[in-house]
Amino acid sequence: MEFEHLGASPRIHPDAVIAPTAVISGDVTIGADCQILHGAVITAEGGAITLGAHVIVMENALIRATAANPVHIGDHVLVGPLASISGAVIDDEVFLATGTRVFNGARIGARSEVRINAVVHLRTTLPPESVVPISWVAVGDPVRILSPDRHQEIWDAQRELDFPGYVFGLDRETPDLMVQLTERYGRSLARHADDERVD
Repeated sequence: MEFEHLGASPRIHPDAVIAPTAVISGDVTIGADCQILHGAVITAEGGAITLGAHVIVMENALIRATAANPVHIGDHVLVGPLASISGAVIDDEVFLATGTRVFNGARIGARSEVRINAVVHLRTTLPPESVVPISWVAVGDPVRILSPDRHQEIWDAQRELDFPGYVFGLDRETPDLMVQLTERYGRSLARHADDERVD
């Protein structure tokens, strides 16, 4: 299913194959020989999304761009089932395994592997040919790759990266943070009310 969002419609190369249950919304460009499988969602929420050639987006993966953080995925990238990419740059020949999470402002260098259920956090840069082990967390720039049992170290780095400030423009110390966050984000998402199906 393809949708026009904020006046932009998807542009899909004629050699790409899009499953009938995939959703492509807004300012999305999909390159030659891409495969977008069932249940995948590729949604441009105010920022552009570009997929190069030979990108595979597997079942139920999510790719989302924001006005502040567009998404660029290079050539020969595999985005595994249930993976999530939000506002990040993925260079060529990257493997994102099942359940990986890549957050806003992240950049993953060429020929890197982010293994099952691993996380590349907000504003983190992975150099080319990096590996994030199963369920581990990559955080910061320069990057630190930490096992999930090192929560305090992850949180210390994550706090400095300021998720609510960077993504939502809100101070983490705001007493009604979740009230402001959900109302602001909800207004932004409500723009989908005017989307029109174009396929």
